Amino acid sequence: MLCSGAIQALIPLLRCNDPWTQEHAVTALLNLSLHDQNKAVIVAGGAIKSLVWVLKTGTETSKQNAACALLSLALVEENKNSIGACGAIPPLVSLLLNGSCRGKKDALTTLYKLCTLRQNKERAVVAGAVKPLVDLVAEEGTGMAEKAMVVLCSLAGIEEGKEAIVEEGGIVALVEAIEDGSVKGKEFAVLTLLQLCGDSVRNRGMLVREGAIPPLVGLSQSGSVSVRTKRKAERLLAYLREPRKEGSSSSP
Repeated sequence: MLCSGAIQALIPLLRCNDPWTQEHAVTALLNLSLHDQNKAVIVAGGAIKSLVWVLKTGTETSKQNAACALLSLALVEENKNSIGACGAIPPLVSLLLNGSCRGKKDALTTLYKLCTLRQNKERAVVAGAVKPLVDLVAEEGTGMAEKAMVVLCSLAGIEEGKEAIVEEGGIVALVEAIEDGSVKGKEFAVLTLLQLCGDSVRNRGMLVREGAIPPLVGLSQSGSVSVRTKRKAERLLAYLREPRKEGSSSSP
């Protein structure tokens, strides 16, 4: 369904001062973006900057649908950097902090898709994404803890992300996830902690002090998690059992 005429008419309406018009325009553009052949037309028409504008200025529904439209466009790999470069990540973090339950979920999903790209990981850390993600890891009953851990695991892939996760209390939250989280949550908690502790003596020491060894031993012997997760837990335990020397070359 190629609708280039409709797309060209809708894009200017994203910056309309009337909230109702803006909301209907972004909803229509979201629906059109779900068809692969429309994505290139939407991007070529300059919609990314206008969708970011909606993320900053729109109603709650408009912001949610703008996040979803950007997620749809981000399914095309070459659009990810353009979306990040146009300033989408700070308002996504704001939606993560201040949005409704649905808005937070939309922001999480879009951030995850964008943060497969290193430049966007860096932008997310600078935008302050780590603290709300760590807070969400401990949030029960909303279905967001797992999604938050997936994004944290991605951000732990860069040095700035590791440092921010540790500074914001991420080690404590991840240990609690191993103790009390869902099966999927435990898996991502272990993966994230492996990235934090693989080359950091300091972080290993913090993990031991937070009482991680007993729940990790339990996880390595659990019958309810995957073999892969058990092996990751065993690998992390092996790190923690290595002698820790202050001033080691692998620190911090």
